[in-house]
Amino acid sequence: MNNPVIAVLGLGAMGLPMATRLAEKFTVRGFDINPERLSLGASAGVAATASAQQAATGADIVLLAVRNKAQLEDALYGPNGVAAVLAPGSTILLTSTVGIDAVREVAGRLAADGLHLVDAPISGGPVRAGTGDLLITVGATDEAYALTLGALEQLSSTLVRIGAKPGDGQAMKTVNQLLCGVHIAAGAEALALADALGLDTKVALETLGAGAAASFMLGDRGPRMLQAYDEGGAEVRSRIDIFTKDMGIVNGAARSAGLATPIAAAAEGLFLIAQAAGQAAMDDSSVIRVIAPERKGGRG
Repeated sequence: MNNPVIAVLGLGAMGLPMATRLAEKFTVRGFDINPERLSLGASAGVAATASAQQAATGADIVLLAVRNKAQLEDALYGPNGVAAVLAPGSTILLTSTVGIDAVREVAGRLAADGLHLVDAPISGGPVRAGTGDLLITVGATDEAYALTLGALEQLSSTLVRIGAKPGDGQAMKTVNQLLCGVHIAAGAEALALADALGLDTKVALETLGAGAAASFMLGDRGPRMLQAYDEGGAEVRSRIDIFTKDMGIVNGAARSAGLATPIAAAAEGLFLIAQAAGQAAMDDSSVIRVIAPERKGGRG
């Protein structure tokens, strides 16, 4: 499909940069309940619409960035659900992490209505979304994948079709999130320890980033962990409650597979403690405040 009409439902932290990136090449309509987000989208070439159904009517592809299974089902089949207005052969492009079973269940329902589901969870964050630098792992049939390939390529720097059915993308993203969550938790422990030992934490972070202990998550979250100490909170790019949800999916999938994941379970515990302490809407780097609520004597 050379020039599909794409509807992006939800112009939040990830939806808006994805919509603006797609609008560089395709006709894109957007909907969000927040007028300010609609205005931001319109200034970047995303046509604002009054409802999700209006955005989806006549669209070839509907991109959804939702938080969980309940939001996915409501977006498709709720009172204002878009499945009712989509023509047969249209495609839902799901970019969220909602779990393997949830996606397979919804995919079956969509297929019965003559609609495709491309399971394409993303990794990379808002900045990379806006520059087409996302990692996208896809589970989709040959037909559905072909219909959305142009849009997927516009959004990604690394595009991997990991399997031929919806749910396969979720499975790969689940593995990805295990490592991401563990790396965030481990990075927080390392920087908290550096502080407790009296080290300059900025120098410690730079040193770790130059050696074998380096990781993308440490390099990305580390500076914001120090902000969480020094500035009372970091810029919110990925919320605590998102990783609480994702690590729950990781450990649930592992249990279903009969696999022990004790390190992932420990990481989930840290995010749950942070959420219970009222940090749900804070950046996930703020999990360092669970390990060490305040500085213990370090510098930086």
